[in-house]
Amino acid sequence: MAVIEWIRFLIGGGLLLCGLAIFIIEIIGVFRFRYVLNRMHAAAMGDTLGIGFALLGLIVISGFNFTSLKLFLVIVFLWFSSPVSSHLIARLEVTTDEEKEKHYDIISINDHDKGKT
Repeated sequence: MAVIEWIRFLIGGGLLLCGLAIFIIEIIGVFRFRYVLNRMHAAAMGDTLGIGFALLGLIVISGFNFTSLKLFLVIVFLWFSSPVSSHLIARLEVTTDEEKEKHYDIISINDHDKGKT
């Protein structure tokens, strides 16, 4: 029985380390990117994946009980709420950006029909 607990501990620790590595990559991405939407994309993807790996590691370490069910429900909630909130913040940034031409090209449907790209 002790061997199974050690295997479970090693797998859970590996998942926790993967989550930590994803958080470190996220922090590097947030500091390296210059535009706010690129920074936000790095932060949102890192949070969703990093928290998922970290909580999955805790589920494996704690065993399959009521606590692991609650941790799984936290993962599900974060996987639904984080992309939605990031999308709403991105839409707010795009609609309130005063220097749109500096950050990205604006293409309309009429430009595409005339052959312009």
